[in-house]
Amino acid sequence: MTDLQWEVFSYRGVIAAAVLYFLAMLAYFFELASLRTATKEGELVPVGASPGSASSAHVDPVGGSRPTEVAGRLGLVLTAFAVLVHFVALVARGLAADPNRVPWGNMYEFTIAGTFVVALIFVLATLRIDIEWLGPLVTTFVVAALMAAFLGLDDAVLPLPDALNSPWLVIHVVSAVISTGAFTIGALLSGLYLVKSRSSATTGYLARVPEPKVLDRLSYRMHAFGFPVWTFAVLITGPIWAHQAWGAYWNWDPKEVWAFITWVVYAAYLHARATAGWRGRNAAVLALVGAATLWFNFIGINFFSSSSQHSYAEGAAPEVSVVLGLAGPVEAAQEVGVVVGADHPRA
Repeated sequence: MTDLQWEVFSYRGVIAAAVLYFLAMLAYFFELASLRTATKEGELVPVGASPGSASSAHVDPVGGSRPTEVAGRLGLVLTAFAVLVHFVALVARGLAADPNRVPWGNMYEFTIAGTFVVALIFVLATLRIDIEWLGPLVTTFVVAALMAAFLGLDDAVLPLPDALNSPWLVIHVVSAVISTGAFTIGALLSGLYLVKSRSSATTGYLARVPEPKVLDRLSYRMHAFGFPVWTFAVLITGPIWAHQAWGAYWNWDPKEVWAFITWVVYAAYLHARATAGWRGRNAAVLALVGAATLWFNFIGINFFSSSSQHSYAEGAAPEVSVVLGLAGPVEAAQEVGVVVGADHPRA
């Protein structure tokens, strides 16, 4: 296959994955709607009692009918299949470049890589612990991110500049993507904790979500997993790559500074839980603050900072996306759009 064919194949693969994620999202929403309907109907006839008895027992709000169970399983199967198609599309994107490279040469590529990791972590975690109820939020997030990538982040496939063509960049970005996926899942769990702790709903989605203590514990586990990986990305591999690219381990670049701020916030989160006994609301709020700094570094710095060293824009020539026909300036040495690592070129 030619590079153009690989690029077209990759775009089609991402579109196919997005469609599968969307179908999974619909299946999850159908499951929730069925649970609500089944619960309301069950409340009319108490469990273990005749229709005319005065018993006040109710149907378990998280229980459901056969169609409900099928919808939930279908949602998980579609999500797993979407992850597989998503992975194939990522590999094809890397093969579309000449020479072949890792698929994160710009913000579009990092977005499709990051969403892949979020979905992959959800599927793998579901195999070990029962977090299938997180499916509606995960699939909605992934679909929205992929839509944003297509609408505003598309870019042509270009070779990486010499500064980015380093094995340390590969290690750096892989660890940053993995930790970002874990932090994103943890943020979703923390947000659910805050909502669940203030809710007394007996039907619908919140009735199916576990108790706040369980959400708090799961969120902590995700952050405890992501933090060492993030530390490796920000404080070890990032500075090593920066030294190779720019001759200095630290340059006070906005991306570097915000990556370190994110590290400090998550370090404070874990330290507060371990020493001050922070649980529940305070911990959830601090985790969401960490997620805000994470995504501000990913998105905000790219739009609000003009002094970042992570831009390789030098004498760009116009380039046209051969797939979507989007014309626009593309740097001769294309930038990397890596989420909040110690040294992410600005896209």
